[in-house]
Amino acid sequence: MQRRGFALLPLALAVLAVAEVAVFLTVVHALGGGWALLLLAVFTVAGMALLRREGIRGWRAFQAAAVEGRPPGPQVSNSLAGLGGALLLAVPGFITSVAGLFLLVPPGRILARRGIERFAERRVDPLVAGDLFGPRRVKVRRGEPVTVVVPEQTPVAAPTAAIEGEVIEGEVLR
Repeated sequence: MQRRGFALLPLALAVLAVAEVAVFLTVVHALGGGWALLLLAVFTVAGMALLRREGIRGWRAFQAAAVEGRPPGPQVSNSLAGLGGALLLAVPGFITSVAGLFLLVPPGRILARRGIERFAERRVDPLVAGDLFGPRRVKVRRGEPVTVVVPEQTPVAAPTAAIEGEVIEGEVLR
C-alpha cells in the first residue's frame, strides 16, 4: 500500500504544478504581473527565514524536554509541523504558500501535530510511542471479574498459577 502512494507521487506533483500555474495566472490577471511576482517573492523569502527560525526553535524545545525528563514527542511533532509549513511557504507558488501559512497558524499546527503523532504511533511500538509522547489517555469500562490461568515458564510440567481479579476493558483515546 505504501508503494502505491509513492507511485502516485509524480502524478500528484504534476497536478500540483498545473494547479500552481493556473492560480498564478489568475493572480496575474487580477493583480498584474509585477505584483504577483512580488507577492510570490515575499512568500518565498518569508518561508526561508521561517525555516531557520522553526528549526532552531524545535531543536531548543527538544533539548529542553530532554533535560527536564519530559517526553520530547510533542515538541518534535510541533516542530515538524512548523518546519513543514515553512518549507511549503518557501516553495514558490500560491497553493503551497497558503498550505504553509495554514500549518504555521495555531489551529493548523495543532491538526498537523496530531496527525504526525497518530502516524508515528501507528509506525512504532506502543512502548516507544509512550516514551515519545508520554502517557496516553484511555477510556475505561468496568468488566466482570475473570480468572486468568498463566502457565509457569519452566520446561518441566508444573502446576499452573491462577490470577484472579477485576478486568478493566479500555480503549486508547489519545
